[in-house]
Amino acid sequence: MEALHSSRIREIRKFPKSDLHNHCLMGGRRSDIEKFTGKKLASFHPVVGNIQELDQWIENIYRPVLESFPDAFEKAVAATFLQAKRDGVTILESSIDSGYSAAFRVPPDRIVATLRRIHETIAPGMDFRPELGFIRGQSIRSVMAHMEPYLQFNFFKAIDLYDDELSQPIRNFREIYRFAKSIGMKCKAHVGEFGTADAVKEAVEELELDAVQHGIGASTSPAVMKWLADHQIRLNICPTSNIRLKRVRSYKTHPIRILFDHGVKVTVNTDDVLLFGQGTSEQFLKLFNAGVFSAEELDVIRKNGFDLEPDSRLLETI
Repeated sequence: MEALHSSRIREIRKFPKSDLHNHCLMGGRRSDIEKFTGKKLASFHPVVGNIQELDQWIENIYRPVLESFPDAFEKAVAATFLQAKRDGVTILESSIDSGYSAAFRVPPDRIVATLRRIHETIAPGMDFRPELGFIRGQSIRSVMAHMEPYLQFNFFKAIDLYDDELSQPIRNFREIYRFAKSIGMKCKAHVGEFGTADAVKEAVEELELDAVQHGIGASTSPAVMKWLADHQIRLNICPTSNIRLKRVRSYKTHPIRILFDHGVKVTVNTDDVLLFGQGTSEQFLKLFNAGVFSAEELDVIRKNGFDLEPDSRLLETI
């Protein structure tokens, strides 16, 4: 709280925090990716502010880099862990797209081994909770085909669904989520980033979600916010991402305040540092300087990220 009042970003970074909404191959800073690969990356400048623009940047700017360097996957993962470590992150929930192996011809065993090795090398004390992600526009058969090779490793702690919210009904994924829950995986999904409050509630009910990625659409409905609060559904919000993708005008007008005031448990997260350039620490400071939250309230939000049964190493750190 003192560090927030004095705008000491280096001090803010020293305090333990979580990043529960992070995409591993885009979780590192652009400067680190450029240093590792020796190739400049054009920055992301959305015009309309939609998922299609983000996908186009990945396809046209980032994908060629991943394809051009034999160890680009390892470098991208290392950049994510370096960023999280610098930011004071002690709990990292980060996803790898289940289709990455087929798209870039990187075997699942190499992906799992790389994640384990880099975690232990760069941030062994970090509570790393890998997630298996998939694109909502994929067919259910394709999703299952991509997921199956990873299940043998008993490595991933959660599943996540992302990309275009309007591509197909959320209920289509019900059986996949039931299966994931049956083998002990946490269930998360991107919803309410572009969708409605009702869409958030529907996703939680249909998929039995443990947490929602984004969920800011719920702020338009007091009834849905009360339902989320009553059911203790956490929203892992990414303020800078919401602003850059033009879902929200500014930090000052971000609906995280409305959600917080209605008793919804919220956290502050990065989404894609490669695209948006802000760690969790910078976002805490921006929310404070914009007058959205007091320092005391932001400390409550910081601690919301630890209400996840952290392991003994994390408890000792805190």
